Amino acid sequence: MSKFVQPTQFQRREEELVPRVMVRGVFALVTICLILVCAARITNRPLEATPSQSPIIVERVVFLSGDSSGAVTVLDAQGSVIVRLSGEDGGFIAGVKRVIDRERMKYRTSDEAPVLLRIREGNRLSIHDPSTGFTAELMGFGAKNLRSFTSLLRST
Repeated sequence: MSKFVQPTQFQRREEELVPRVMVRGVFALVTICLILVCAARITNRPLEATPSQSPIIVERVVFLSGDSSGAVTVLDAQGSVIVRLSGEDGGFIAGVKRVIDRERMKYRTSDEAPVLLRIREGNRLSIHDPSTGFTAELMGFGAKNLRSFTSLLRST
C-alpha cells in the first residue's frame, strides 16, 4: 500500500479560500445591480433619495481659503475675516473646502469663487457652490460639525 494518500474531493474544497458558490453569488448580485442602474439611467428615472428643495430662510456668501495643513480662513462677501482656524481647528470646514476644491478642479472653475451657506425650512443647513452646482447637506455629518458651519452664519 502506498504511503501517500490521494486527496478526496472534500479535501480539495477545504483548500479553497472562497467557495465557488459565494463567488458566483457575488458576481450575480453585482450583475443585477449594474443592470438596474443602467436601466434607471437609460429611462431617465428621477432621483428619489434627494432632499426636497424647501424655501431658503437664510443665505450667506462666504469665501473659503486654506492650505494643506488644514488651516482655513473664512471671509464674508466684503472680504472681512469671519474666522481663521489653525490646522488643528480647521477640521470639518477644511475637509469641506477640500471637497469643493476637488469639484472645482473637475469642472475647471476658479478657486476664488464664493460658496453659499444656506439654512432651508426645517433648519436644514447646506453649502452650495454656484460655480459647479455642488451642494452638500451638512446635517448628516453630526451635531459638532453642523455647529462649526452654523457659527459662520451667526457671526453676521
